[in-house]
Amino acid sequence: MGTVYLIRHAQASFGKSDYDRLSPLGERQAVRLGETLAARGVKPDLVVTGAMQRHARTASLALTAAGLATDVEVDEGFNEFDHDQVIVAHKPAYKRRAVLLADLARTGHPTRAFQEMFSAATERWTQGGDGYTESFTDFCDRSEAAVRRVAARTGKGETVLVFTSGGPIAAVVGRLWSGGDALWLRLNPVTINTAITKVVSGRSGLTVVSYNEHGHLDGTDELTYR
Repeated sequence: MGTVYLIRHAQASFGKSDYDRLSPLGERQAVRLGETLAARGVKPDLVVTGAMQRHARTASLALTAAGLATDVEVDEGFNEFDHDQVIVAHKPAYKRRAVLLADLARTGHPTRAFQEMFSAATERWTQGGDGYTESFTDFCDRSEAAVRRVAARTGKGETVLVFTSGGPIAAVVGRLWSGGDALWLRLNPVTINTAITKVVSGRSGLTVVSYNEHGHLDGTDELTYR
């Protein structure tokens, strides 16, 4: 069977003007990930990333730390959904970033408040509300299609590393586990930065062998969800 590892990017710059850049902690997570891949003897036949900066930077740092020199392909099918658009559709006033930050600050617990707001915003999106360039169903279709494209190129005994985001990983795992999208709201919030999901491709199709594995972060202070 062929093996596809779906890897969530390292921590991005939550709360900063350019979220797509890795945080200093994220850079350390990516290096630790690479060291772990090397220790496990993972030698990819193909490396694919989404088109986002956080995907490419995570891949670059991890591959360097693993001592792997390999070409990287870009597939936009592995991009995350537009979280800014999802937030603004939920509350149009949040188009002004200052309004969002002020609302979060007033709670006294901005990180918790953001998570609660974001959960409500993504739930609205999954229920088919208006105001989105890409519907939730289209996003899940796109994510599944990207994994199936990669799997179709993965021969017996071959390994592919895909550096992507939590949303696409949750979409794919939800469909492979349940045949639909209902699990996404439960899986997406708990996807850990640099966690590894293993999917095998064989005669019976695609099978999730492990989800959100993050043993390389155990015993450290580097485990993050955002």
